[in-house]
Amino acid sequence: MEHLVTARSMFGMTMGVHIIFATLGVGIPLMILLAELLYQRTKDKDYELMAKRWTKGAAILLGVAIPTGTIAGVQLALLWPGFMEVIGKVMSLPFQIEIYAFFIEALFLSIYVYAADRISRTMRIVSLILVAIGAVASAVLITNVHAFEGTPAGFRIVNGEITDVDPWGAFFNPSFITTAGHVAVSAYATGAFVIASIAAFKMLRSRKEPRLYRFHQKALMMGLIVGGIFSFLTALNGHESAQLLYEYQPEKLAGAEGLFETTDYAPLTIGGFTDRETQTVKWGIEIPWALSFLADDRFDTVVAGLNDFPEEYWPPLFIHTLFNGMVGIGSLLILLSILGIVWYKFMKKRGFPKWLMWAFVISGPLAILSVEFGWVFACTGRQPWVIYRIMKTSESVTTSANLEFLFALFLIVYAILVVAVSLVLIYYFKRNPLEKELADMN
Repeated sequence: MEHLVTARSMFGMTMGVHIIFATLGVGIPLMILLAELLYQRTKDKDYELMAKRWTKGAAILLGVAIPTGTIAGVQLALLWPGFMEVIGKVMSLPFQIEIYAFFIEALFLSIYVYAADRISRTMRIVSLILVAIGAVASAVLITNVHAFEGTPAGFRIVNGEITDVDPWGAFFNPSFITTAGHVAVSAYATGAFVIASIAAFKMLRSRKEPRLYRFHQKALMMGLIVGGIFSFLTALNGHESAQLLYEYQPEKLAGAEGLFETTDYAPLTIGGFTDRETQTVKWGIEIPWALSFLADDRFDTVVAGLNDFPEEYWPPLFIHTLFNGMVGIGSLLILLSILGIVWYKFMKKRGFPKWLMWAFVISGPLAILSVEFGWVFACTGRQPWVIYRIMKTSESVTTSANLEFLFALFLIVYAILVVAVSLVLIYYFKRNPLEKELADMN
């Protein structure tokens, strides 16, 4: 068991680092594209400068996403050979197509970075559209493997042998569309709020410099509007995701809500901590009938409880806390975007209260934390299965020894990598201050 925990921890650490860069690699290109479109429409050179500066940051982040993604791929083969045997025979299609998606993203990002001033306005837009398409396609294709793990399709196992393989059936597994949508909209929301977070911090530091303040204010409002829209879409998609759990992974839904007994008119429990001994959620707030409605759009829907399943099939009960953290942060981000838009657009205020500015500052880190919560919830909530009801995680893990040493080694590598990319970003933007670029632009 310790061997399995070490293997899961190592891969979880890799994905925990990679998903930050991968998510921003999807979200920020959309913000760059929107800034470029705003520039072409309004001729406001501030948006052109935003697009250029954000592109430099995106290129640095992509440079880190590549090695962390490569490490994740290598670890899949090294740590989970049983799983990769099935994937190689059934679900290799997303990996093959993803190569082309990444190629498109990298190629057209390079064109925009190095030739934006030498190509037509139309080609600038086309390049950024292809970057955005390549980025989101890459994320969706890789995440489709995760969707397949929860709702496997397109093959059968007969007497231990994989038969009746249908690659497209596996590709378009029951949760593909919903999972793909969730990955895309949550990444767009995260990228927007990271932009808003940085802009709010810069506004706090440039209150006495009107030109800088106005520039960052435009970026902040852009981030809040885009982030608010996609946070709301993420919430709608979350409803669809809950209905998929109800249909395909009922014990995961029960674990997310701390529901032990099968019941109709099931309440939705917000907050609290799941107690295995008393089979209750301590200090939680119950919303009557809401879980039944969330599961199947009916208040009298019968929702299966954990006690309907063998205890070895139960997911870890702390996923209730992860689920609440993810939903709570998402709700807060929607509220912050509404507050910011109403304050600026409708109340016509040109400055924000300091407490609200600091709330905007933490919105970016909170959005990233929500992505981490969601990823851990999705993967941990599927346990003990690596392929739901077909292969247990313990059956897939490598038999190689000395994983503890590799875990420590990768921990050091990731610590160095995160510090290095932070220093590179700080160094680049200090060497290319906004004040100078604004002066050159004028």
